Amino acid sequence: MKKTLDPLFKPFVSKKLTLKNRIVMSPMTRSFSIDGIPGEHVAQYYRRRAEHEVGLIITEGTVVNDPASAGHPNNPRFYGDDALNAWAHVVKEVHEAGGKIFPQIWHVGMVRAAVDDMFTVTDKSTLPNPEAPAVGPSGIEVYRLEEEKGETLTEERIQSIIAAFGQAGADAKRLGFDGVEIHGANTYLIDQFFWEKTNKRTDKYGGDLVQRTRFAVEVIEAVRKAVGPDFPISFRLSQFKYGEHRSNLFNTPEELAMFIKPLSDAGVDIFHTATFRFYKPEFEGSDLNLAGWIKKLTGKPTISVGSVGLPLDLGMAAVEDTVEDNLDKLVQKIDDGEFDLIAVGRSLLSDPAWATKMRDGRRDEIIPFKGLESFATLS
Repeated sequence: MKKTLDPLFKPFVSKKLTLKNRIVMSPMTRSFSIDGIPGEHVAQYYRRRAEHEVGLIITEGTVVNDPASAGHPNNPRFYGDDALNAWAHVVKEVHEAGGKIFPQIWHVGMVRAAVDDMFTVTDKSTLPNPEAPAVGPSGIEVYRLEEEKGETLTEERIQSIIAAFGQAGADAKRLGFDGVEIHGANTYLIDQFFWEKTNKRTDKYGGDLVQRTRFAVEVIEAVRKAVGPDFPISFRLSQFKYGEHRSNLFNTPEELAMFIKPLSDAGVDIFHTATFRFYKPEFEGSDLNLAGWIKKLTGKPTISVGSVGLPLDLGMAAVEDTVEDNLDKLVQKIDDGEFDLIAVGRSLLSDPAWATKMRDGRRDEIIPFKGLESFATLS
């Protein structure tokens, strides 16, 4: 490395959130919560990362209280006393280890109907509420874009789901979480409203790009009302769609500005982008990535993500027993103020001590990410 890692370990301070460093544990759906309840093994999974100097942990997606919110029988719930009491224990473990933690609240929407996603199941009878059909803005299956694979949400059901997000926000605050993240990315329900290929509505929740933000705006407003003005709200968003990685919601900075303003105005404090590689520019003519553009347009803190600590040319899956250096690029971007925080996924998945080993110069001790093998257990 040519650069020191010191910028990664500088504190982050905003009006609503203070963190010991700039490293965030990326939300990664693990589906190890039997009957939707995060057990002791889940609590220790998060605690281990907190013990090893991760500044902020964002949990795997946790489903809100709607019959069709889950896409896997072991997706953790964020409703019901049994699940919420278990999450309170997770918070306690993380705080005792010196960490901070947000839950990511989530509805899978039409992904519930999918059959070719690693985080869903082909036997739909094993899902929570198996009689409940998948729902979405227009009932369109998200991978093959087939119509009539689920139900189109009524406005009444939309309001019920919005209320469920609001209640989840209130519960996050009550349980002692340090903030909450709304999952609006990766082709799940909120993102299905954003995307013109899955949102064919002709009412107030459909239309052009700005009009298609309305559902998300009302979710954010409901969460903000539930948690008050000082509790941090993060919002995760993505350009890519599973099955159509080249699809974009916006193709220019001007389109992004129109899209992001309603979300920012609704009460988001931090924007968290989901991208494959943090070092890839978002638009031609600028080196800024998506998180950099959103920070420039909104003035709000952003979290970037994508292949941190992995070989620069690795692509989607790391399978080699090596951790090549892409950290010079990361340090430069943080030092330049392009974005504020960096989410680390696969590297932290394979090695809970990744952050401390990086800080202490023990890169040769890092356990490398090995594709599906690293997903198999809660290490």
